[in-house]
Amino acid sequence: MLPSVDFAVLGAFFTDINPGLTFWTIVTFLVVFFVLRSKAWGPILQMVEQREKAIQDAIDAAKRERQEAERMLAEQKQAIAEARREAAEMVKRNQADVEKIREELLARSRKEAEEMMATAMRQIEEEKLKAMAEVRSHAVDLSLLAAGQLIESSLDERRQRELVSEYIRKLEAERPAA
Repeated sequence: MLPSVDFAVLGAFFTDINPGLTFWTIVTFLVVFFVLRSKAWGPILQMVEQREKAIQDAIDAAKRERQEAERMLAEQKQAIAEARREAAEMVKRNQADVEKIREELLARSRKEAEEMMATAMRQIEEEKLKAMAEVRSHAVDLSLLAAGQLIESSLDERRQRELVSEYIRKLEAERPAA
């Protein structure tokens, strides 16, 4: 329980004015006021002003740094975009170069293949002509020999066949193995 307060006594306490106490209270207040004003108020105000200035400087520095950061961010974005553009151009150039080299290699390969085919065809034709000349030469020789032997001996048909067969065997025996 709370102690009971007699409001009548309390009201008399506040309404009762003591002039001596009031005088000394005012004098003490004024002395403390002037002492504080002369000794403490100046340094307190100076500290508050310094603090205010420091806060304002920090705010200004933060604004400048933010503007610088935004400027640098914009530059970085621009540099990245430029790098991407250059990379895309390099890729296009490289692809074009690769395609050009591929086409050159294909053309060179085709040309070499055509030259090789032409050379091979010439060699085949030359070998064919040589073989045909050799066959003709052997055929002439064979005909001359067969005719010579037939003329040397006028033989009957059976003897002629034997001579031709014998000559063919001799040719096969003389022919080198291929």
